[in-house]
Amino acid sequence: GVRMRMEGREEMQDAVGLRCTWDIPPPAGTQAKWVRLNVGGTVFLTTRQTLCREQKSFLCRLCQGEELQSDRDETGAYLIDRDPTYFGPILNFLRHGKLVLDKDMAEEGILEEAEFYNIGPLIRIIKDRMEEKDYTVTQVPPKHVYRVLQCQEEELTQMVSTMSDGWRFEQLVNIGSSYNYGNEDQTEFLCVVSKELYNSPNGLSSEPSHKAKV
Repeated sequence: GVRMRMEGREEMQDAVGLRCTWDIPPPAGTQAKWVRLNVGGTVFLTTRQTLCREQKSFLCRLCQGEELQSDRDETGAYLIDRDPTYFGPILNFLRHGKLVLDKDMAEEGILEEAEFYNIGPLIRIIKDRMEEKDYTVTQVPPKHVYRVLQCQEEELTQMVSTMSDGWRFEQLVNIGSSYNYGNEDQTEFLCVVSKELYNSPNGLSSEPSHKAKV
């Protein structure tokens, strides 16, 4: 009996050739602990337990392999055609329940992915955060800076037409002819212009340095 088993094993080795057994994707339905995901070309390694934290999510259904027949790459990783940039925070949320974002990462991008993967608690957290932000933005109305420019009637059209970006014409005050140039009176005007100032994140008001041209 021993001899039979030995021969059988040698045949097996020939059949597999040089392939390592772990290169072959595990057959569907085996509950291996580690799961590889290939998201838009970036491979993430995580556990079945992490992916199944949110029972209703696409990721949980994917690694249970019952409903979703997903393609796999040559290493056996599930292929998901989504942006890997936003997948990291989503995976971390499933790991520890907190949403941690890099400062330059858009919450809209995460929301889009959270909705795709159907992760309910994360969708609620992001929506709350975005509402809070909207609220604080609307609470701080932009300040206005006003400038008064004095000019003569003939300069008026040119001045208004060459006003710098962001400056808005508010009011024109005729202050009569204060100077006599020879025989002709030049009517003088005071021109009031305004510009909105937005509070920048560091708490200082930002105002572009260019002045309204006169």
